[in-house]
This record gives sequence, structure tokens and C-alpha cells, in this order.
Amino acid sequence: MTTKSRGINAAAGDIVITRLFNAPRELVFSAWTDAEHLKKWFAPDGCSIHFKHIDVREGGTFHSCISVPNYGDCWCIGTYIEITSPEKIVYSISNADEHGNRAVADDAGKDPDWPLETMVTILFENYEGKTKLILHQNAPEDVAKRTGAYPSWLQMLDNLERELQ
Repeated sequence: MTTKSRGINAAAGDIVITRLFNAPRELVFSAWTDAEHLKKWFAPDGCSIHFKHIDVREGGTFHSCISVPNYGDCWCIGTYIEITSPEKIVYSISNADEHGNRAVADDAGKDPDWPLETMVTILFENYEGKTKLILHQNAPEDVAKRTGAYPSWLQMLDNLERELQ
């Protein structure tokens, strides 16, 4: 069974989060595509993000590190697959090492049930003068909740909401 919503084709059990922001769609979209904006909110509470590089365009790549106190660093790499301003962003994301080499979950110190690569789709819709954001990651929601990835998304979206005010 799948969930379909204008550009999202989520399998049952995937991560799907919907959030309403009291900000114009163009501003919310910009917060996802501007590296300076991302540095301010794209990490869970108590954590920080550093980009070794980020090139936000179709075919562009990123190499990021979220530093987690009392745990260490979480390196990721990814590629932007689709960017339709101000409506949609699709990118791949994989665990990596500090040199940008893809790492399986076990080697990266992550749950072995986490997929090697996932796709993240973000939709931005005008909704009654606000922005409705729909986030889909093709990863098992139960694993994401167990590992902290799901609550991390929620915290990051809370951070984004504060950043937009």
C-alpha cells in the first residue's frame, strides 16, 4: 500500500511528516536550499552541522557532518536529484565517513536495519497564506523512531520554525 500526495509515493511504513509553517513558501524553500540557512537549523537539538561542501542544484552534491555531543560525528553524503523552486526538493542521502566514502550502517555505528541509501522528498505547498511542508524519506519509520532519526526530523523542523520567525 502506498500513500500518494502530489509528487510523493510513500510505501507503507515510510517516514512521512507534514508540518505547517507561518511563512511564505519561497522563504521556507530558501531555508532548505541556502547553505547559510541550513547551518542554523538543520541539526537536532544540542547538535551542530558542518558542510564540507554543499552544491544545491540538480546534480549537485553535499558532504555534511552532524556533531552529536556524547556520541560523535554523523557524516552523510548525498546528491540533489530534483529541485523545482519553490515547490519540491528530492535528494539522496547515505551514511559516509569524513572522507566522503559511503559507509554501511554498521561501519558508521548506526543501526544495521538502516538502508544504505534513502531518498528524501520535500514538498512545499501554499496553504491558506502559510506553507504546508510534506517530508517523505523512504526509510522504515519504526527503525527511524528506534534510532532517533524520526525525532531528529521533528526537532529540525521545530528549529526551522523558530528560524523562520
